[in-house]
Amino acid sequence: MPDSPLLTGATVIVAIALVILAIAAVVGVGLKVIRAFRDLGSDAEQATYRTLHAASRAGKSLRNGLEPSGAARAGRQLRSILGCDGLAITDTDGVLAWDGGAEELRPHLMELAAGPLDDGHTAVLPASALRHAHLAPATGPTAPSPGGTASADFGAVIAPIRVGSRVVGCVAAFSAVKAGSPGAGLVRATGEVADWVAAQVELAELDASRRLLVEAEVRSLRAQISPHFIYNSLNAIASFINTDPARARELVVEFADFTRYSFRRHGDFTTLAEELRCIDRYLLLERARFGDRVQVSLRIAPEVLGTVIPFLSLQPLVENAVRHGLEAKEGPGHITICANDSGAFAEVTIEDDGVGMDPEKLRATLAGHNDGEHVGLRNVDARLRQVYGDDHGLVIETAPGEGTLITMRVPKSQPGHDA
Repeated sequence: MPDSPLLTGATVIVAIALVILAIAAVVGVGLKVIRAFRDLGSDAEQATYRTLHAASRAGKSLRNGLEPSGAARAGRQLRSILGCDGLAITDTDGVLAWDGGAEELRPHLMELAAGPLDDGHTAVLPASALRHAHLAPATGPTAPSPGGTASADFGAVIAPIRVGSRVVGCVAAFSAVKAGSPGAGLVRATGEVADWVAAQVELAELDASRRLLVEAEVRSLRAQISPHFIYNSLNAIASFINTDPARARELVVEFADFTRYSFRRHGDFTTLAEELRCIDRYLLLERARFGDRVQVSLRIAPEVLGTVIPFLSLQPLVENAVRHGLEAKEGPGHITICANDSGAFAEVTIEDDGVGMDPEKLRATLAGHNDGEHVGLRNVDARLRQVYGDDHGLVIETAPGEGTLITMRVPKSQPGHDA
């Protein structure tokens, strides 16, 4: 029975549709390939990207300066940039890293680098110079290097790493040559790489100097705060020596514990719990002076007690509330100390209902323009900014006759700080 015209027409339509779909798929794939090639860029652009990427990875490896593990990681990236057969990095004492071939020359590298390390000039050593230096047999077979080329067939470019007026090491690039010296391109490129390494070392030294400066400033600010503890505590004890010797002896014990904590030498950080214990001793001494005029409330979230905070950062804030808030106030005054969990931060507030402060004078004091009163606030504010950055200084709300509210926020996670 012959096929019906209707069935034949449907078959043709289906076939045409399949062909159209196939063409669309091919066109889609082709467009993706064209777009991919367009995104990849030209060969020159790809080479530039690879060089910059290798330099970026090498820079991260040299973040701590010239040390073996970082130099080893950087050496692999720098050899890919130079395209040499072997690359070594040294400091002034020895070889830190070696990547690629010619490693049998390693025992002699410091001898070869003596000139660049001494006078700061690049040395270009042809294969013949290595033979004459008896680094490999002048005649006869030689042991192959990892790259498959005899050591006597390597020429070397040794460029000094100069940081300021100092030579701190060198970069040595080895190239397989049948005769003569490494090419001028490798000589220039090795010098540029050595200068780039010098810049990374200098940045690492500047970063280390910055950290030491911050630590020194923190210790200096801490030393400025400490005398206030002594003066106030001794005044409190002195007031009881004649009238109540037993109470004076009790206060001396508290003062001893207080000063032992405040003058401890093991670190610039403590826990919130330890700082609150210090405040408790301080307030005991202050109550000996002021009696019931100083009333204190504490609201502390247990989960933040282990938070690491700068050593002696809370006590000066409480001292400010007592000396500058309540001492000048008639009648009793109240201090509220709160510590709350605020997500990634621990938030500590110290509030008093004392005489308050002039905001403009306070702003000038925190900026370092006024000496004298509120030096404790300024020092704590400076320490917090040094440790955590400018966004983590004290937040102070105050006005004359309105009391003072001081807020301090510190990260709960501080891997680099040990209490």
